[in-house]
Amino acid sequence: MKGEIKIEGARENNLKNINVSIPWHKFTVITGLSGSGKSSLALDTLYAEGLRRYIECLSTYARQFLERVDRPDMDDISGLPPAVAIESRNSVKTSRSTVGTTTEIYDFLRLLYSKVGKTFCPNCDIEVKLKSPEDIAHELVENHSDKRAVLTFPLEDLNPTPKGLLSKGFTRIWLNGGISDLEDLEKLPEGSEVVIDRVSVKQSSFSRIVESLETGFSDSKYVHVHILDGKMLRYSKDLECTSCHTKFSDPEPLLFSFNSPRGACPECNGFGNILKLDPSLIIPNSDKTLAEGAIEPLTKPSHQPRMRKLLESAAEYGVDINKPFSKLPKKSIDRVYEGMGSFKGINGFFKYLERKSYKMHVRVFLSKYRSAFDCDVCGGSRIKKEALCVKVGGRNIAELSDLPINNLKTFFDSLEFTDYENQIADEILKQINSRISFLVKVGLEYLTLSRLSKTLSGGEAQRVNLACQLGSTLTETLYIMDEPSIGLHQRDLARLIELIKELRDRDNTIVIVEHDFDMIGSADHIIELGPMAGEKGGDIVYQGAVKNFLKNGTNSLTKKYLLEKEGIPVPEKRRKGGSKNLKILGAKENNLKNISLSIPLKTFICVTGVSGSGKSSLVHDVLYAALARKFHSDIERVGLYDDIKGTDNISDVIMLDQNPIGKTLRSNPVTYIKVYDQIRKVLADTWQAKSKGLTASHFSFNVAGGRCEVCEGEGRQKVEMHFLADVYVVCEECGGNRFKKEVLDIKYKNKNVIEILDLTVDQAIIFFFETPSLGRKLKILQDVGLGYVRLGQPAPTLSGGEAQRIKIARELGKRGGNDTLYILDEPTVGLHAEDVKKLLDVINKLVLSGHTVLVVEHNMDVIKSADHVIDLGPEGGDKGGHIVVQGTPEEIAECKKSYTGKFLKKVLGK
Repeated sequence: MKGEIKIEGARENNLKNINVSIPWHKFTVITGLSGSGKSSLALDTLYAEGLRRYIECLSTYARQFLERVDRPDMDDISGLPPAVAIESRNSVKTSRSTVGTTTEIYDFLRLLYSKVGKTFCPNCDIEVKLKSPEDIAHELVENHSDKRAVLTFPLEDLNPTPKGLLSKGFTRIWLNGGISDLEDLEKLPEGSEVVIDRVSVKQSSFSRIVESLETGFSDSKYVHVHILDGKMLRYSKDLECTSCHTKFSDPEPLLFSFNSPRGACPECNGFGNILKLDPSLIIPNSDKTLAEGAIEPLTKPSHQPRMRKLLESAAEYGVDINKPFSKLPKKSIDRVYEGMGSFKGINGFFKYLERKSYKMHVRVFLSKYRSAFDCDVCGGSRIKKEALCVKVGGRNIAELSDLPINNLKTFFDSLEFTDYENQIADEILKQINSRISFLVKVGLEYLTLSRLSKTLSGGEAQRVNLACQLGSTLTETLYIMDEPSIGLHQRDLARLIELIKELRDRDNTIVIVEHDFDMIGSADHIIELGPMAGEKGGDIVYQGAVKNFLKNGTNSLTKKYLLEKEGIPVPEKRRKGGSKNLKILGAKENNLKNISLSIPLKTFICVTGVSGSGKSSLVHDVLYAALARKFHSDIERVGLYDDIKGTDNISDVIMLDQNPIGKTLRSNPVTYIKVYDQIRKVLADTWQAKSKGLTASHFSFNVAGGRCEVCEGEGRQKVEMHFLADVYVVCEECGGNRFKKEVLDIKYKNKNVIEILDLTVDQAIIFFFETPSLGRKLKILQDVGLGYVRLGQPAPTLSGGEAQRIKIARELGKRGGNDTLYILDEPTVGLHAEDVKKLLDVINKLVLSGHTVLVVEHNMDVIKSADHVIDLGPEGGDKGGHIVVQGTPEEIAECKKSYTGKFLKKVLGK
């Protein structure tokens, strides 16, 4: 079936009334510079309209909210299939969601374990089976053939009378190895059992044995078979160990669910961990002495009296307050924790706070010194011990959940079942294996099913969702993806492209916002927006078949890079830095294999490696966390390592990540880089403002005075949507202008505060040429490639890459200071090659200013531009965590064991 999606007159954000055609059942890439309008077209127009049409199909109750939801700014759209957006951000916040539950693999595992799982007694390590009367009869005939036996059932909890038993047809009891008649008894002796039958165990008696067992189980939970050579066999109609008689529940799917009371560990409620006081947070720097404030919570002003008591008591009990805490003898440390004299000890201090935890500020204070530790009851498995007794292939469900995906694939490939079990498990195994193979194909073989979804990076979360969509087998659907190559090593890119094509070949339409040239070259159709960014973007540069893209005569920047008419040059020489460096010794967090390395200072360093090789564990969990604790008194948990030497060679550490620069609409680029203070001063210095008594604070939407108080300076108000996401409508009081009328009447060069905030950075530099100090700071934003961004663009609407470059701009704008270590995590996310070139210029400016820049990156243009590269691997997960090679990019390229080196060799032209 042929057709196309036609968008007419798209004007969302900076789109210039464009007409777009997207062919059905094809793989389409939307590309262009950052800020050229790609997301405006793909997400704000295409997906937003798809979502609106979905709501139209819902109930009348849902449709009433449509009039409150803004329609994308366009004339018309036709041929739009149901739309699914797979975005490059992780919005999961709950600890209940894991990779296993998100992909539904864990749900199928629960079903598998309930159907073919075998229960093993933890005390006896023998399989516990639920046996039918036929199974028991077969076992007796096989093991005790030609022997005489008496079948009885015990009187536990039954309390029958001899008359009652006689009325049911029972005439004898078993007592002390002998048989007695019931007729002669007035009451049943203690310890007696009711005789069901006396039988010779052989094949000809099989039916009689089965019938006797059924009779016994109808009156009791247990049947005893007394073999007349003295052995007694106990059988239960429930699941029970034949050796120690421990009882077990029948396996059912909910028994293995940590999100259900039926299966969740009662101690941790299915979270797998318990929040406890963490000594490493209470004493974050054990090199400090008690006098210097080694006990961090006692350094707070409100707890100074306890600090004085500690120091006084320490002197009285002979505890050295001037010796580093780590070097104090055990006896002294015990006294600090347990108490001495008037000081009740650290433990006593926190017990006191626990009693006050009904107060909010106390709960907040306590939370700073708690960490999650594995639950003592379930050992972190999240489920009841009973569920852990059920095994498939010799492993329980928690053990399978902790296996890396590639090891899990190996496990299921080698798993063997009986013919009967195969009939039951066949479809379940197909679902599990298909989902596992999709995760492997998207390059996530290093993840485990137990990995919390909220801990995934944006790229990992997107690829997990992509794997889910592949498992759903939907057809005639529009899939919109935002840079699926994020966080993916070049080695794994080919697999991702094949997966996207597989999704397309199921009669789906694929639209991807992407900058990677391999991805662009693999598409069927391309739409390039531009020619530049911001006001100079939003036009169609080219749309059509990829095969014709390189032949057309359009002035396309993307085409120039593909034809290598433009490019990022290899540096003429590599900086070696000075004699000073940072040394990390014995890093062993997560999958790091006790590695040690040296980081040359005053250089540009790249940490590389395939996904899951340990880059984030090394850079974030060990290096940054340890240095942040030293320089910022940060008390977040630090990853495992032996030592970091050379910290005196730097003055600070700053993480320039892609997190938003603010969470509210009142936060924007100029407030973040402190330029808005100067803009407010310029407006307050006008004669109009002075005549009305307006000060700089009246031009702030963060404080009362000049802002609209109805919307509190946000320009819009939230409308509760109940079961749907909340929507925002323009404030009726100020009409979205955020300020009161008397403030909006104040103008500088014929523009009021809102009109000034609506200027792009490029426009503002010209507008404020008479204020050089203001223009200099704005010029830095222009230098990092953000000339198209509006001064007052709300922080939540900025992409991760834009937010990161604004942070870099603020650092470049600081006067004085050097020897700072800047850490950037994948700064090329969302950047076109032309933007990457600008980013590298900015990084080099930081290095030339005497700073050190360390980047975690997969982009080969960035890696080839570094002075020093540290390549981790060789694989992800358990097979990663080693240093494969380190040195200059040329040295990395010569390493045959390095996947990074293989691709680096191509871009270096070797």
